[in-house]
Amino acid sequence: MTSTETPTESTDGLTSDITPLDDDAELVTTQKSSPRRRAFDIVVRSIVPIVLALIVAALILLALGKNPLQFYGAVIENGLMGQNWQNSLVMMTPLLLIAIGLIVVFRGQLWNLGYDGQFLLSGVVVAGLAPQLIGATSPGVAYLVLTIAAIAIAAAWTLIPAWLKAYFGTNEIITTIVMSTIGVGLTNILIEYVFQNPEVRTPQTRAIDPGDLLPYIPGTQVTIGFLVAIVVAVAFQFVLSRTSFGLRLDVFGSSAKAARHVGINSRTMTILLFLISGGLIGLAAAMDIFGQWGYMRTNWNPSYGNAILPFVFLARLSPVGSIPFIAFYSVFATGGTIAAQESNVSVNFLQIVVALILVFMTVTEYIGTKRDLGQSYLPDELKGAIRRPLSALTGRVRP
Repeated sequence: MTSTETPTESTDGLTSDITPLDDDAELVTTQKSSPRRRAFDIVVRSIVPIVLALIVAALILLALGKNPLQFYGAVIENGLMGQNWQNSLVMMTPLLLIAIGLIVVFRGQLWNLGYDGQFLLSGVVVAGLAPQLIGATSPGVAYLVLTIAAIAIAAAWTLIPAWLKAYFGTNEIITTIVMSTIGVGLTNILIEYVFQNPEVRTPQTRAIDPGDLLPYIPGTQVTIGFLVAIVVAVAFQFVLSRTSFGLRLDVFGSSAKAARHVGINSRTMTILLFLISGGLIGLAAAMDIFGQWGYMRTNWNPSYGNAILPFVFLARLSPVGSIPFIAFYSVFATGGTIAAQESNVSVNFLQIVVALILVFMTVTEYIGTKRDLGQSYLPDELKGAIRRPLSALTGRVRP
């Protein structure tokens, strides 16, 4: 999947010398892509998968005997209307930070799929130590110390997969998933045997006093964690697009051989990208615990990474570009949870919609890549299936 992301942006505007294979193929331009063409590509590859997924989801709702217009109306009402938009922004905070963490590593053609273990392990340290640290010092000091600790823990949890990938070429998909599984199990152990709240029987940490959570943005019920996420997105957009590090990252992601040729140490870059990715996921955990939950229970896993994975690619691996997509999902998830309950539909229906987006994104990327090579968005087989009945109607017989 990632192989179609970075080249799409980096090759935008390059010339093509491909010769059409037949008289039905489109003429291949040798000039730079026009702004209209680039805008059309963005719409096709980024918006169409979401639209198609919502249409198919509506058909599923109809098959279940539900009114899709009523369901989507409830999503908008519970996700945006009144004060509900604030709940969506609160949910958006960790999602956006995790998305940026994934963007950084994906742009290097690396996979960090250990986000669950990294998130939960750093989160349990924050939730487990915050009540004591706040009581011993102050909320401000606790925020700073535990946020740094969360960043360090999540980053450290990526070191083994990063080291194995950098020095032995081990598949990082497997190692990050394995480390994630270990991290999830270790989180439950820490809750039950180290951070267990002695006042309750349910395995959970002590709860942070509501007054000691992150302060709100004036006039809202949205914590300053949301501002942190936006600032991080803007900062990484600048770093990735306007600095030498961003240029080296793009070269490294495009070709390891080219990176070595220009003096980029691939081992160092691999480890650094994993550390940055894990650190941002740890920051997301700290902002989520301090800003929304205040405690953790065993077997709790919001699976934020799985939910936003398609939107990272729809944003073309752009930190700022991911903001509207993460906002869309936050509204859909916040309002959709309530809408599903009101419509007597399983909450798992939201995961089906995300999966549909991923499927349609894959299809769109495939036909979009053909378009980049001077071919049509429609596969040749589909064009032939459409052309034959039309030719029969018009009396034209094509070989």
